[in-house]
Amino acid sequence: MNPVSLETIELLIPELLLAATALGIFLGGAFLGPRALWSWIAQAGLLLAGGHILWHHILSETPQHGVFGPVGSDGFSDVLRCAAVLVGLLFVCLAMRRGQEGPSPEATGSMLLVIAGLMIVSCAEELVMLFLGLELISIPTYLLLFLGRNEAEGGQPDTGLRDVGTYEASSKYFFLSVLSSAILLYGFSFLYGLTGELRLDGIAEGLATNEVGGPLPVLALLLVMAGLGFKIAAVPFHFYAPDVYQGTTNLNAGLLSVIPKIAGVVVLIRLVAAVLPPDMAQFGWQLVLVLSVLTMTLGNVAALWQNNIRRMLAYSSIAHAGYMLIGLCAFLAARSSQAGGSEIVSVVGLPSLLLYLAVYVAASLGTFAAIIHLGQREQPIDRIEQLAGLGRSRPLIGLALAVFMFSLAGIPPLAGFWGKLGLFYAALQIEATTDLTIAGVPMRVAMIALAAIGAMNAAIAAAYYLRVVSTIYFRPSADSSHGLASVSLRRTPGAAFVMGACMLIVIALGCQPGWLVHLSRTTATAAIKGSSAVSTPDVSQQAQLTHDSADR
Repeated sequence: MNPVSLETIELLIPELLLAATALGIFLGGAFLGPRALWSWIAQAGLLLAGGHILWHHILSETPQHGVFGPVGSDGFSDVLRCAAVLVGLLFVCLAMRRGQEGPSPEATGSMLLVIAGLMIVSCAEELVMLFLGLELISIPTYLLLFLGRNEAEGGQPDTGLRDVGTYEASSKYFFLSVLSSAILLYGFSFLYGLTGELRLDGIAEGLATNEVGGPLPVLALLLVMAGLGFKIAAVPFHFYAPDVYQGTTNLNAGLLSVIPKIAGVVVLIRLVAAVLPPDMAQFGWQLVLVLSVLTMTLGNVAALWQNNIRRMLAYSSIAHAGYMLIGLCAFLAARSSQAGGSEIVSVVGLPSLLLYLAVYVAASLGTFAAIIHLGQREQPIDRIEQLAGLGRSRPLIGLALAVFMFSLAGIPPLAGFWGKLGLFYAALQIEATTDLTIAGVPMRVAMIALAAIGAMNAAIAAAYYLRVVSTIYFRPSADSSHGLASVSLRRTPGAAFVMGACMLIVIALGCQPGWLVHLSRTTATAAIKGSSAVSTPDVSQQAQLTHDSADR
């Protein structure tokens, strides 16, 4: 393990700021009453952390990039740490309310720790630091789920079925998360035992040698994929998501749909994409292809039958994890074709994965913001039928929800369309330069079939997304108990701000996706900087296709 140096502490100053702010909120909340104060303090801590990253790593003329002990700084970590701060600001805004109805100090401090964990995952260069960051995300999440019974933006009092459902959701997520962490840690122990290294570049070098062989590397990959599959809610580790989403609050469901998925994708890129040698990538792309097909198909088909809106969004989140795995599969397929000895490493698939993750986060977070803004303590937003007549009674909120549904469905010209286009195009770019097959099917044919299955799943998904839109605009409210026409909105300016900001982001990225395509390509290239050479012509073609399509 690399020793901790002064450079390590300097690099982790933003995370230390967030941890110190969270500790101050925990302690101060025990003595001071006003809840709104802690949300503003949390915002200040996030702004200081983000400002430090921008000033010292992104806007600096001489940014200090490199590995400093167990953490490192590069273009990948810098962009993701800033993105984590932005997501944290939006979530703190989402929880803010006027008067004494704001989140408790414990909930606010836990959100900061979750964001700090996500930032640590983004810059980790060792297995121990990766695991520490993931646990710093998971443990405060347990607390947030437990506090959800009192923090419900639309919950019932602390007795009754709603409270029982919250306890059940918290318990189910806790036990399954602990199990997934144990599986992931077991996989890490195999990687360390096989290579004798904790650093990611050392593991990559060790796995690339001929000394490491046999079934143990494959077993390590299976364990790591199983542990991370829980984070991103991929089949067959998805089964907790619908029940937990339904049993918790809209705010917590939104957090579960965004933060663990970002962390899981980051670790997949750091550990699987950048570390896996070409010979192991041959098994990796086959495994990821099967997981992708099963995940997006099960998620979309199961979502068709849901009437509870959070349960529908849970299955939608599962399906989107399947789409994201298309990008990882394309990268591993391209890398497996280099098993003959090529030193050129292509980043095809990874930019599309990062692009899709960004547009998914914006649309998903905006959806939950709109639902929170509509929620009432006496009348929580639980069923899709409750949105009937919203297009007439609350036209701006109805428009925002429609925009988010269209984007998640991948309907042009919104941001979600470019995300799906990038993933499908990445799969179609794979050319069979070797005799690699899956179940006797050539790799080229399998990747074309993967893109076709993804397109069919997008069509299936449009059915339940458009059902929400039709309920908003074309289904009249039968009575006041099922509609929102006669319900006054709660005082949730933070949720309204997040909803509006996310809607503008989704529309802006749909109209001008080029800069995000370029940013995702640059970030993906930095993520695999340890490779001897990086080739990006296929990604440049993808960016050019995006620009040309946007112009047309």
